[in-house]
Amino acid sequence: MILIADSGSTKTDWRLIDEKKQIHQFKTQGINPYFQTEEQIAEIIKLELIDKLDFALHALITQQNLNVFFYGAGCKAIDKKEIIKNALLSYFTNAAIVVESDMLAAAYALCGNKPGIVAILGTGANTCYYDGKQIVENKTSSGFILGDEGSGAHIGKTLVQAFLNDELPNELAKRFIERFKLSKEDIIDAVYRKPLPNRFLASFSKFVYQNIKEQYMIDLVTGCFHLFFNKYICKYTHNKNVIFHCTGSVAFYYSNILKAVANEKGIVVGTIVESPISALTLYHLGE
Repeated sequence: MILIADSGSTKTDWRLIDEKKQIHQFKTQGINPYFQTEEQIAEIIKLELIDKLDFALHALITQQNLNVFFYGAGCKAIDKKEIIKNALLSYFTNAAIVVESDMLAAAYALCGNKPGIVAILGTGANTCYYDGKQIVENKTSSGFILGDEGSGAHIGKTLVQAFLNDELPNELAKRFIERFKLSKEDIIDAVYRKPLPNRFLASFSKFVYQNIKEQYMIDLVTGCFHLFFNKYICKYTHNKNVIFHCTGSVAFYYSNILKAVANEKGIVVGTIVESPISALTLYHLGE
């Protein structure tokens, strides 16, 4: 049996492939070893995954023939992989566990055995050049404080900066205040003092999308995507020779703007999906 997880900072998609090759679906909150401790991750797994499985499935996952493949944001460094692995071993004690980056999951899902440039645009941003077998080049995004251009956190941060600096058009500023009921002090407190500020900032991307007919919002997202292509995609040597694929909620919902900016840069766009989990499941099934 195979248990697969594709995790970003906001949500985790799980698929369990049982011995009859039937696929069972689950969802938990996001897991990221940069923002959560081993104990916190183990608690999420227990409360949101293990405790929600019915008795039959719970019995299945305790068997020794279980292979767990966890692909996640923040899972590139060895020490971060160990945090995830140890949390999983708390419950899947007999399983063979592999922890890799969400970037590799996206490459497997979107490219299969063909080369391509792959990106994730969700709460955060990440990119790579995949040669059809492995990731051979990765332009590091440096996280939501120092980078992540084009991500939900970046779009949200750009909007919040405009609000804090009184740069939003009056009608949008009014909608922002009515929707969130946050003072400028509340925002500063959430970003600098409360946990998971990346999720907090990314949550404002939904407001941008809901008001995307406003030219200001179109320009805001377009500007974020120009930075994304300039800082990452256009720096890959093969950017004009292979197809660009993208996954993540931001890529999916703003796909028209993403494609337009890619076209301006001379980048050929292939597949854009909200989540790679379905194709990733097929990859592990050998299909």
